[in-house]
Amino acid sequence: MTENGEDIRSHPPVAARLGGAVHDNRLSKAPLVDAKHTARHPHGARDGEATVNPYQPRPPSVPKLSKMGKNGATEETLRARRLRNSQESLSDPTETGSSTDSLKEDQRVPGPGEFVLGGAGTLRSGQGSTVVGPLAGLPPGSPVFRGRGHSLSDYEGTQPNDQSEQRVRSSKVRLSPVQPTGPLPALEKSFAAASLRTANRMDQDLGLDYGVLARGGAGMRLHRNLSDSRLLENMASDSASVNSMRSTFSVLNPIRPQDVRNRSFLEGSVLGNGALLGAEELNRYFPDRRLGVYIATWNMQGEKGLPNNLDDLLLPTDSEFAQDFYVIGVQEGCPDRREWEVRLQETLGPYYVMLYAAAHGVLYLTVFVRRDLIWFCSEVEHATVTTRIISQIKTKGAVGVGFTFFGTSFLFITSHFTSGDAKVYERILDYNKIIEALALPKGLPDTNPYRSLASDVTTRYDEVFWFGDFNFRLSKERSAVEAILNRQDDPDMTPLLQHDQLSKEMKDGSIFKGFQEASIHFLPTYKFDIGCDVYDTTSKQRTPSYTDRILFRSRQVDDIRVVKYSSCSSLKTSDHRPVVGVFQVKLRPGRDNIPLGAGQFDRGLYLEGIRRRITRELKRREVMKRREVMKSQSSSSTICSIS
Repeated sequence: MTENGEDIRSHPPVAARLGGAVHDNRLSKAPLVDAKHTARHPHGARDGEATVNPYQPRPPSVPKLSKMGKNGATEETLRARRLRNSQESLSDPTETGSSTDSLKEDQRVPGPGEFVLGGAGTLRSGQGSTVVGPLAGLPPGSPVFRGRGHSLSDYEGTQPNDQSEQRVRSSKVRLSPVQPTGPLPALEKSFAAASLRTANRMDQDLGLDYGVLARGGAGMRLHRNLSDSRLLENMASDSASVNSMRSTFSVLNPIRPQDVRNRSFLEGSVLGNGALLGAEELNRYFPDRRLGVYIATWNMQGEKGLPNNLDDLLLPTDSEFAQDFYVIGVQEGCPDRREWEVRLQETLGPYYVMLYAAAHGVLYLTVFVRRDLIWFCSEVEHATVTTRIISQIKTKGAVGVGFTFFGTSFLFITSHFTSGDAKVYERILDYNKIIEALALPKGLPDTNPYRSLASDVTTRYDEVFWFGDFNFRLSKERSAVEAILNRQDDPDMTPLLQHDQLSKEMKDGSIFKGFQEASIHFLPTYKFDIGCDVYDTTSKQRTPSYTDRILFRSRQVDDIRVVKYSSCSSLKTSDHRPVVGVFQVKLRPGRDNIPLGAGQFDRGLYLEGIRRRITRELKRREVMKRREVMKSQSSSSTICSIS
């Protein structure tokens, strides 16, 4: 495109119009162009000129210097011009522009004795006269620079003149755009990076977790969290996106120095705005304000030997994601309580820490939370109640653990009621004693004291989960129960639950007032022969029953949603089968006016559990390696026979 707006690709080559010889990209001596000769030879390219690739980029042109004489003044003038041109090229911002711009000519008025290529393809002299007419009259469709292997100086023609030798000079010439030989391939990914935010808040269509993009060595390494990198997959690995992510995307909120000076998270502020437990932090970690809670209850029958693997209990394969809280209640627990807790930590791995553990005799209650959530937990309180007449015998009773998470208070109770098929009334007495005698909360403020009752501990918390071996039985003969079980082809257990003692008492309102239970679609969890799936074959012939249950209640309607309610049939070291439940709990923001736990957890247990996890993995790899060696040796061995 010329400075007058004409497309230079629609004219014949300049070398042909000027009738000159093609020169290399070097300083050369060129005589003055004869306009008459040029007009007579519109296609004055030499016959011997080599054909060049029209799509090969041309190097920048070098102005040709005419032979002005051999005196020193002329040489000094040429050197001064070259120096001036190079300085102008460096200082001119347009010279550093994109190579895809159109060719532009120098707008400087030529001096005496100079000829430059003017607008519309006109050759102008220093005296203002036109030497070569406009190129508009030439045949259209011929690209000006047919030979892209040469610069513009290659097309400047030379013709001797009787008066003097002048040079044709074209300054500040830019490269013409390099046109592709074919259509460009479509981009697989868009270079427009997704919107990045400083808050660690996930959109609904993005997974549970973000990845962190960090530069290392010669390439990029992608560090993932618990889950998902769909946000990063939507980004192309261009430098702009990487720099944008590195500067604006963080899982940590920026902290102002004034906040650091004024705020004390241990004592806190009564203002909800900007609080550690306030809405801003809650929305960062829980955009939908829903917390995942995993509850497990198991009567271990006091067995010393623990199962080799607890993955089926805590990490079932039918669950898509792990939960935020893991609360495990045990009745008739193993003698070594610490060993049990280490095994739980080993199973859950480094993502979780034990927030608190409490016991009442052989009743164990353990609470694990995700390690990045411990800062939002209050101090943890616990209390115990025995339901035996002789208080020293601690096999029946309850243990409760309470704390506040953000602005929502939680109470977890595991209990073991009186056994016996006909002792329904005794079990109701156990319940009443527990709700009255469980002294919680102790120092934590009640989040809603207007809805609390002094006679019922379960009314003093927002969300309550009560689970354990309640020992309620099926009021039916064993033969009738087995007949119902044998003809059940679907998971509907309604015919059995019609005879369930607990369901009947809850319906009558004599026990667990305000509590709910999810629908039961699993087989009775009591009583099995150890190591198999056969119900009691001893002389007592106990009736199969739903003794192990998980119940819940909340102050607000629909705060707790049931995700899963089932049993774990793979653990057969006890006469009970564990029962597990997964729940989504509504969270509310709080204020920093509660005693915080300040990130407290059992560090010794954490280290021991991780050490065992690593040792187990190394042993597994060693066993696999030995098997591969034995397999390779057996396949390569030969049998020799002696005749």
